[in-house]
Amino acid sequence: MTGKVYLIGAGPGDVELLTLRALRMIREADAVVYDRLVSDEIMEIVPSTAQKVFVGKTPQNHPVGQEQINQILVDLAKQGLTVARLKGGDPLIFGRGSEEAAHLRSHGIAVQYAPGITAAQGAASSCGVPLTHRGLATGVQYVTGHTQADGELDLDWKSLASEDTTLVVYMGVANISQIAMRLMAAGLADDTPVMAVANATTPRESRMFSVLGRIASDSREAGLKAPVLYIIGKVVTVCNEWPVNQFLAATENEQEEYAGVASHA
Repeated sequence: MTGKVYLIGAGPGDVELLTLRALRMIREADAVVYDRLVSDEIMEIVPSTAQKVFVGKTPQNHPVGQEQINQILVDLAKQGLTVARLKGGDPLIFGRGSEEAAHLRSHGIAVQYAPGITAAQGAASSCGVPLTHRGLATGVQYVTGHTQADGELDLDWKSLASEDTTLVVYMGVANISQIAMRLMAAGLADDTPVMAVANATTPRESRMFSVLGRIASDSREAGLKAPVLYIIGKVVTVCNEWPVNQFLAATENEQEEYAGVASHA
């Protein structure tokens, strides 16, 4: 008999943010295939009898490619096992969950979803920063700051550079300089507040505040390491840790660099 695969959002890290459906599915699993961003606290609730398969990736290091992950899931399900595919955040937000589901279904394997709290929501609740707020942001946009094969970021910078919208950048540490320059070239002010959150909702969480014109250099100086989420917009000032009236202007050299980008945008 063919088994089935549960595609589970493990949330941003805090085990208490798992949904009841996710918890039930994990407890039913005969095998668990999990990513790097699934926290140790969540792995502790995996049944001791379950087979555990780590398929985590780090920037520039993908020891288990996506095609291999797809095949692992198929092979386990073909053994008649109930497989929990654990992904950080929500599997359908920058998680390639839909690709895995399509591959499984093409092999006649049933897939069920358990949505997870995505990193943006986890970071917002942990830090007290709303993603929308009356008078500050009428909407929110999620984008990824990482591209396949480290190619050029191909985003609609004009639509993203809205002062009335909160922009959340996932996986953006490596490209935050390019992201900031492109947003400013598209019209977003260099004093737009930015918050960077690393390891949101976990005991290892850390936060850094800056502005768009300085976020690249500040990120380098802080030595931020993935996973890091950037929240860009006026809503950042709602956080009680925001350094009021301490906007940092871009240096003269940085302003010239941004002007050069703008002339070619």
